[in-house]
Amino acid sequence: MDIVERRYQITLSFLTEVLSPPARILDLGIDNPLAARMRRLGYDVVNTPDVDLDHSPQVVTGQNVDAVTAFEILEHLVNPFSVLSAIDAPRLIATVPLRLWFATAYKNPGDEFDQHFHEFEPWQFDRLIEKSGWEISSTKTWTGPTGTVGIRPLLRRFTPRYYGVDARRRITSPG
Repeated sequence: MDIVERRYQITLSFLTEVLSPPARILDLGIDNPLAARMRRLGYDVVNTPDVDLDHSPQVVTGQNVDAVTAFEILEHLVNPFSVLSAIDAPRLIATVPLRLWFATAYKNPGDEFDQHFHEFEPWQFDRLIEKSGWEISSTKTWTGPTGTVGIRPLLRRFTPRYYGVDARRRITSPG
């Protein structure tokens, strides 16, 4: 099983643990293979338009969905706080890559949108989620082994690489 397939399986397992189909989901980002798998599991999934979410965080509002998913996308935003704050759904399920002490942040020199502006430690992502108006219900971490030989691949077998959060929108009282 390759690394992408393993990540998809763990992500989908986390999703089904915290939210059962046939929930209606706004999946941040353009339509993708993981969203297609979510549909095959029975979720009603819509994706955001092909826009820069840093410049257009308002596209996440008014979608009338049960939850928003943000799988491996928030790290690509310069300011994920704006998008997280703008979400008006009652539930957020998100995953991000964790910062690895033995590797630099991911950057694809050929694609300006395929870069990680953030690779979080769990406490940092928790704080971002909470500061943007959410209460965390559950979390999950997992490793991302590569299947190759070397010191870094060995460390990836034991060091958590991904972090998932299930959160509910915090209810604020008027005044």
